[in-house]
Amino acid sequence: MSHSAAVPDSALPAKRKLPVAVYVLGLAVFALGTSEFMLSGLLPPIADDLGVSIPDAGLLISAFAIGMVVGAPLLAAGTIRLPRRTTLIGLLIVFAAGHVVGAVADSYALLFATRVISALACAGFWAVGAAVAISMVPVDARARAMGVIVGGLSVANVAGVPGGAFLGQHLGWRSAFWAVTVMTLVALVGVVTLVPKTDRKPGEEPPRLKAELQVYRNPQVWLAMGTVALFAASVFSFFSYLAPLLEDVSGLSEGWVPMVLALFGVGAFIGTTIGGRVADDHLFGTLYTGLSATVVVLILATFLADYPIAMVILSGLLGLAAFTTAPALNARVFNIANGAPTLAGATATSSFNVGNTVGPWLGGLVINAGLGYRSTAWTGAILAALAVAAVAVASRTARSETRLVAASEVPADTEVPAAVRD
Repeated sequence: MSHSAAVPDSALPAKRKLPVAVYVLGLAVFALGTSEFMLSGLLPPIADDLGVSIPDAGLLISAFAIGMVVGAPLLAAGTIRLPRRTTLIGLLIVFAAGHVVGAVADSYALLFATRVISALACAGFWAVGAAVAISMVPVDARARAMGVIVGGLSVANVAGVPGGAFLGQHLGWRSAFWAVTVMTLVALVGVVTLVPKTDRKPGEEPPRLKAELQVYRNPQVWLAMGTVALFAASVFSFFSYLAPLLEDVSGLSEGWVPMVLALFGVGAFIGTTIGGRVADDHLFGTLYTGLSATVVVLILATFLADYPIAMVILSGLLGLAAFTTAPALNARVFNIANGAPTLAGATATSSFNVGNTVGPWLGGLVINAGLGYRSTAWTGAILAALAVAAVAVASRTARSETRLVAASEVPADTEVPAAVRD
């Protein structure tokens, strides 16, 4: 088919505004994400108050991450027949209650338990909330909707660490837990009042776990999961050790570090916004561009780690480049797991948190091997390059499937063009 004639702008479909409920879900993710990130700035006061070492206090972060990995599929499966809006409300109540108990906890064990419970509730909300957001928009707006959801996490990254540290220094670490409780309650009111019911229509069959599990027979689903995990691992194998790299290698003073970390978060928010706007029309192009740029930025960081100004700029560019891909990665999972909308959200959530767990571990391995903090940038670059390769395989497979469908729809007595045959 010829496309020599340009299509006038007036003939192109206008992008509709996203429902307000999608932004409400983004606000809720901001509250939940703040809890996940804020502990990085609260470890010393928590350790002092509860009489444990800082490494033990650091296990509170690991507990939340593992709870996210395990909780997303378990809660998605366990609530698959429940009304989604009711599930979201219940999970926010549990999350808020976990932080109330955490705020008054007088022992490390109790605080640890609240982190696990909160992580489970957070993971379940992510999975179900993403499915609700996707269900409220057309297929060509999925990346935009996920951009809003992931954007809530990006803003939490910007505000969570410095905000938690500020509250911990001035009002004690428990004030940060109370702050998250208040934000969660605000999000709860928004969900109750503005998120519509997305229950089954009359006569519609309820979703069945066995049927949704069939989606995992599709190799493309596993490839998408691996790509998400590689993306997260590439970013966090480097970002987790950015603070000591900036101080010990780049020579920045300690006071500059929170601002650089916040700059990464600002870049991530801008990248998420851009990715959400362009990925619906150019999904694979967005993935190629963002992940390839991530590889370039991380390689530059290995050579420019000694220069503080360069590292400040590269930190912001890393957030921008990497998180441009986040909406596209999530939309890709939902597109290929379309028959399992509930488990699709859980799949994307767990995959991200697998990478978020494995990345820092790999970064720690290369540091402990005596290769230094700058080696984490090489680790991240290699992981991001593997993600690019995975996208290439997925793109090639998607094109082949499209050509097969196109060929099957051509009448038997019609010659198939060489471009389709090949």
